[in-house]
Amino acid sequence: MIHNPKIVIALDYANPQDAINFVEKLDPKLCRLKVGKELFTAAGPQLIEKLISKDFSVFLDLKFHDIPTTVSKACEAASRLGVWMLNVHASGGAAMMEAAREGVERSGQNPLLIAVTVLTSMNQKMLNEVGVAGSVADQVLSLAQLTKKSGLNGVVCSAQEASVLRYALGKEFCLVTPGIRPLDASLDDQSRVVTPKKALELGASYLVIGRPITQSATPLETLIKINQEIM
Repeated sequence: MIHNPKIVIALDYANPQDAINFVEKLDPKLCRLKVGKELFTAAGPQLIEKLISKDFSVFLDLKFHDIPTTVSKACEAASRLGVWMLNVHASGGAAMMEAAREGVERSGQNPLLIAVTVLTSMNQKMLNEVGVAGSVADQVLSLAQLTKKSGLNGVVCSAQEASVLRYALGKEFCLVTPGIRPLDASLDDQSRVVTPKKALELGASYLVIGRPITQSATPLETLIKINQEIM
């Protein structure tokens, strides 16, 4: 039995029933689940409650970014669903992140609250277009430091950034890394790929993995194999 599963499976489905059918093949002791905007918009809170009733820990990946009061209430409502983790955009600023934390605290629940620094789809040109003059790496570190100062538990980051953030922010700060590909998996549309074992060595706390598991003919076997690789 794994006491603290490191693998978070991204349920990138448009159809809620497809997501449920897939989840039925998994073991909640071996992984956690991530529900993003598409699936949550299609299925709503009822899906979250259903996944939790099946003993899965759920990362609600909605990346809240709004005025502090709105984000605070949204985080409170999300926390009341019983999720394990939820997130906001760090670029919303300290006041918004502190309000998000207060919303979580009001809920009476204790989920992890993390922030997105710079979306992994953004490159230097895109960052400059929105008025950020510094490098992507500098912006990630700056926003991660602000996140910690605001009292949040961690950030979403690429595995390439994990070692720098781990050194700068300490061993307790949670680093959630997407874009993870097992050794024998297809690259799909990912150009910079890190294996699960390497990501943990670089300082990642949790690994978000999607298609290598969701599109596997034998998802449970694939999940077991990845867990064996990182033990």
